[in-house]
Amino acid sequence: MAICYNAAMLSLQSKTSARWLDQVNAHLDEILIDHAHCEKKAAGTAMNLLFAYVEDVELCREMTRIVREELEHFQLVLDQLQRRGVRFRRLKPSNYGAQLHALIRKLEPARAVDRLLVAGLIEARSCERFDLLRQHVPDPELAAFFGSLFESEAGHHSTYVRLASHFGEPEEVRARLRELAAAESEIIARGDELPRVHS
Repeated sequence: MAICYNAAMLSLQSKTSARWLDQVNAHLDEILIDHAHCEKKAAGTAMNLLFAYVEDVELCREMTRIVREELEHFQLVLDQLQRRGVRFRRLKPSNYGAQLHALIRKLEPARAVDRLLVAGLIEARSCERFDLLRQHVPDPELAAFFGSLFESEAGHHSTYVRLASHFGEPEEVRARLRELAAAESEIIARGDELPRVHS
């Protein structure tokens, strides 16, 4: 039986609106290209965290695993693009990630908490949207592809949230997660005119 992740399980405070599925319908190839860029950026995020907090052995091990998985996903998306005859190219990103990263506090250890929680929320929104895509896209192979990814994204979300407690008291981390999730909900509700995974 397929697992369904609801917004609350992913720490999200809102569900994706029909507006985004309209973008998917009109611009699926462009969203796929952006998906490849998202996987590449996710690998970079994990690598940056590994370098920033190298003293935390558990974090380093988990980031190493996530880097491998995200790069594997990147390759899989490239394969899907090739199958569809779509050229991978540079795209202007949505403003979603930049707005979330602007909320990260500047001083440690609060900065570490926020970096991990923001990464976790991005993974959570990706998971929610891949779950929608696997139910929505008419191409069975592409739907199965999204189905193969969304549980991994949920696992990454859980890992980032758990590791944030290495840098702050669990109650404070949970409160900060709620604050950032509320901001994420507002950002995703405003949306973006560009058709992107996080528009």
